[in-house]
Amino acid sequence: MVEERYVDSRLSFALLATNIAKRIESRPKANDQIKVAAGRILNVLNADARVTVVSPREGLNDEVAYRIEQKQVDYVDRKFEPSDLDGVDMVLTAVDDPVASTEIYKLCKERRIAANIADVPPECDFYFGSVHRDGPLQVMVSTNGNGPKLANIIRRQIASGLPDNAGAAIQKVGLLRRKLRKVASTPEEGPKRMQWFVQP
Repeated sequence: MVEERYVDSRLSFALLATNIAKRIESRPKANDQIKVAAGRILNVLNADARVTVVSPREGLNDEVAYRIEQKQVDYVDRKFEPSDLDGVDMVLTAVDDPVASTEIYKLCKERRIAANIADVPPECDFYFGSVHRDGPLQVMVSTNGNGPKLANIIRRQIASGLPDNAGAAIQKVGLLRRKLRKVASTPEEGPKRMQWFVQP
């Protein structure tokens, strides 16, 4: 008899955030960093990822604490340990210690885990862009870590030029597309579908 088991195919992210509270007290810019870290949690949750936050409780901001309280993310109440990388697909950090950040990056490289070390573009295997979402519409602007605030400004400028109902319009286009696929379902009929789609 074959046993069926559910396999969770979602990517696993670890957000490593150590002693962030101290960082906020000592540097006003760090508050922005924590907002960015909290935003990254939302980005990966929106991508249906499993997220584990590793941080002493006193290092959490309200947004991250809320996600933990709502059981939207897993939580480990302590500083980072190398075993936190076990079974993880990607790592995001917001660590107040540059030496520790670099060590985490090196451990990720050894294990072939993609990492994004906050505020250290050379130690980033991927970047987060500034994203505008309106239903199914997503517009992302990235500067590859060179100017996140500038990406945000550009994204807001692009979003301000979009019609208010763009997301709803795209949903209707998707519905029409699905209906057309039922009428003309073969790949050969693709051009025909496209013709119907653009006719006035």
